Amino acid sequence: MKILITGGAGMVGSHAAEYFAGKGCQVLVYDNLMRSTIFGVDQDSVEFNWNYLKSFKNITLVKADIRDRKALDKAFRKFKPDAVIHTAGQPGVGFSLHDPCEDASINAVGTLNVVEALRQVNPGAVLVYCSTNKVYGDNVNDYPIVEKKTRYAFRSIEGVAESCSIDHCGHTPYGVSKLTGDLYVQDAAQSFGLRTGVFRMSCIYGTRQFGFEDQGWIAWFAIRFVQGQPLTIYGDGKQVRDVLWVGDLVGAFDRFISGALPAGVFNIGGGAANTMSLLELLDILKDITGRSVKVGFDDWRKFDQKVYVSDISKVRRALKWKPTVAPREGVERIVRWIQENKRMFA
Repeated sequence: MKILITGGAGMVGSHAAEYFAGKGCQVLVYDNLMRSTIFGVDQDSVEFNWNYLKSFKNITLVKADIRDRKALDKAFRKFKPDAVIHTAGQPGVGFSLHDPCEDASINAVGTLNVVEALRQVNPGAVLVYCSTNKVYGDNVNDYPIVEKKTRYAFRSIEGVAESCSIDHCGHTPYGVSKLTGDLYVQDAAQSFGLRTGVFRMSCIYGTRQFGFEDQGWIAWFAIRFVQGQPLTIYGDGKQVRDVLWVGDLVGAFDRFISGALPAGVFNIGGGAANTMSLLELLDILKDITGRSVKVGFDDWRKFDQKVYVSDISKVRRALKWKPTVAPREGVERIVRWIQENKRMFA
């Protein structure tokens, strides 16, 4: 099988590339290596993953932008993929507020470009889209919550299901652009017959993740602990997310690609059994590293939700899938990887 992965040098994309290459697939990684630029950081990040993937003989690397239709179409025509995993995107809420036009061009227009490129060369192919829980906007905040010692929690539900409305609520530009891509991919199944899987992701974490303050909070906290550098928490630290190890996510992609479902929209994350608050992560990192860092607190950011936990019952049932890596184990893996690659974070 031929698998084309957009954003393939990112954390999710590089793990997907490694996984499918390990299964003997031919893999094409398409990435513009723009992550550090998006977050205003003058250092390499995903270049590490790019160079790591060079060691696989059945992985081809193409450095280009999904907004470059000529380059994108050329790559698709030459490779003729059987499946595409579309991980490329602008992932920062803060960036989208600063530059909504650039955000839209990457997440909305870029996704439409991928849909068009694929259907022109293989209308019977599979397209997996990395969407986000942010498509639900402020509707998530309508679920009542309770405050506990170290976390907030939903009062009457375990997690947010796919039936949660995407309408009549506040959205950040990031939520709007990702939702636009989400809808384009859904429509590609209806209008053009592509097999499409939309995965509305909660907090995905793993090794080879270059976390920044605006995105990738588990990796960001772990990096600061390993470096012994101070942290800022926006809010009180009791905000909770369900967390999913990247390898488990890629396993769900594989089950969809190799399965028979014509299309599907899935909320995916660790679910109610794999959740963590910021304060709880601090305690885990203190225990793992044996050190403390200075932690400051600042005002809540207006786009932060106090609780987001995915109801993963649909994806568990439809794909016969479940998470396998517990949060503590996952954080330990990240810390070890950062310690082994300290030079990348100097």
